[in-house]
Amino acid sequence: MLYWLTALSDGGDFFNLFRYITFRAGGAFMTALLFGFLFGKPLINVLRRKQGKGQPIRDDGPEGHLAKAGTPTMGGLLIVGALVTATLMWGRWDNPFIWLVLFVTLAYAAIGFADDYAKVSKQNTKGVPGKLRLGLGIIIAVIAALWASYNHPEALQNQLALPVFKDTLINLGLLYVPFSICVIVGSANAVNLTDGLDGLAIMPAMIAASTLGVIAYAVGRVDFTEYLDVHYVPGTGEILIFTAALFGAGLGFLWYNAPPAAVFMGDTGSLALGGALGAIAVATKHELVLAIVGGLFVVEALSVIIQVLYYKRTGKRVFLMAPIHHHYEKKGWAEPQIVIRFWIISLILAMIGLATLKVR
Repeated sequence: MLYWLTALSDGGDFFNLFRYITFRAGGAFMTALLFGFLFGKPLINVLRRKQGKGQPIRDDGPEGHLAKAGTPTMGGLLIVGALVTATLMWGRWDNPFIWLVLFVTLAYAAIGFADDYAKVSKQNTKGVPGKLRLGLGIIIAVIAALWASYNHPEALQNQLALPVFKDTLINLGLLYVPFSICVIVGSANAVNLTDGLDGLAIMPAMIAASTLGVIAYAVGRVDFTEYLDVHYVPGTGEILIFTAALFGAGLGFLWYNAPPAAVFMGDTGSLALGGALGAIAVATKHELVLAIVGGLFVVEALSVIIQVLYYKRTGKRVFLMAPIHHHYEKKGWAEPQIVIRFWIISLILAMIGLATLKVR
């Protein structure tokens, strides 16, 4: 919205700053951060008052989690509210990729909100039936995949770009949409599975989003793509506004979610953030890089899949408990120890993902 202030510029004044994505990204970051600080406490008070007993705690989970009973959930409303407000304020409304990531974020947030509401109102951990959640998630991903493909350059439509290999594209043809669905739905659910400890999911999501934001800015500039030998996707640079807002919103939320958490993000936040990461990866043609940058989320999801399949086949467990962060809790690791170490791993993976831009 504020981008239109450039119409008042003669090319050499303050209003000219609004032409620059980096300036507006900084504005989006600060707006989202201030939104979190201003509305965080009032929202938590409302959620605590409305929810009463707060988020139900699983009886079969780690024993230490029982002490968290009464903590309100749906804190993702704070993240999404800050993120959307800042993006709309500082982003260009004529950019299709901004609307793509906002659509996916809000749509998955709505699914998560319905799930959180069902859990709180019924005071059980089941929530919305899994098949319904998955079905709705797939529909959203189909729309997003077609949306992204329509706005990609013709030479990149239905193509899978390989990291590291220069000018290498694989034509997926009709398989492009199913592949993109797997990326978006898989990302949303992987972040959701990671959200099991105070602060565990939000920081890796912020790190991954920041990395993808840098990638989006690079592939959206023809001079950068020529230097880096990556594929040029016009318009994706504007996604940096969204990811900067996400980082600011994440910090605002983390202020209240750091151990001991005053509020949980719930599925409202985790599904929204995961869906957003998947949508950005599809928009920028860096789907495979997301598997590196978001490697922590991949490991969390794989630990659940391996545990379930192995148990069904043998009746035994590979991990003491899945997802894998609970395995380390069962082994006696303190919660802050797990969270900080997983943050470090996420940062390392982000640096590796960024390196793929130049290693060709």
